[in-house]
Amino acid sequence: MRARFPLFWLALHRRRRMLAFLAAGMVVFEALIVAVIRAVPPTQLFAGTGPTGPEALKAFSGSTGDVSIASYPGLLGAGLVHPFWIAMQLTAIGSLAAAAVAADVESGTVELLMVRPVSRLRLLAERAAAVVAASLALNAAATLAVAGGVALTPALHHAVPLRGVLAAGLAGCAFTLCLSGPALAVSAAARHRAQVIGATIAVGAVGFAVNFIAMAWHPAGPLRYLSPFHYYTPGDALAHGTIAWVPFAVLVAVGCAGIAAALPLLLRRDLAP
Repeated sequence: MRARFPLFWLALHRRRRMLAFLAAGMVVFEALIVAVIRAVPPTQLFAGTGPTGPEALKAFSGSTGDVSIASYPGLLGAGLVHPFWIAMQLTAIGSLAAAAVAADVESGTVELLMVRPVSRLRLLAERAAAVVAASLALNAAATLAVAGGVALTPALHHAVPLRGVLAAGLAGCAFTLCLSGPALAVSAAARHRAQVIGATIAVGAVGFAVNFIAMAWHPAGPLRYLSPFHYYTPGDALAHGTIAWVPFAVLVAVGCAGIAAALPLLLRRDLAP
């Protein structure tokens, strides 16, 4: 175990196998998406859906509406907002965020930790860094897999610039930070790890559902601003090769606000189980 930042390294070490399997799963999944796109072009894949089919599926392409799922950027974007991608991200965030504070309170080991010269600020900072590092690793795995597929496929490379793949990866990092911040805030106040995991899953699942309903049903359109998926648009990034900086800033701000809220919650709470 590393002498510097031991809580950070310990958090990652304890979940190293889980993170390794998640990263490998991310690479395999994105590689399968690329393989499907190479085997069946988007126009053929959605040839029988009619003119309204792709429109109804825009929420699944990671776009605000400019990019159809019946396109190369749309299909690649779908791989970056797919429920499988979301589930892997939520697994890492929920597990590490729960271990930040709530798991130690539930098991009673937090008292052993606090008798050592470790401040609550340091506890939160190192374990929050572990959550962020795990999310960065998973996003990097997905981005590298997509970039490899784009670089090796002429048709994809022509439609999707590599800078767009990088932009989509950075957008994914902002999105996972947006989920990590509130999860850490819940962990700082909760007494059971299940509360943190449940809250993390709820934010991800409900957020996706709200964004889909808002895009599919016009009267519910304003609700899309409440969902992090409205601001996470990898399909647009892949198509245009740039990041939409305002949505990016919103995601980062929400994540940072969650981490900032976790500190006073942790400082004021009773850590006794």
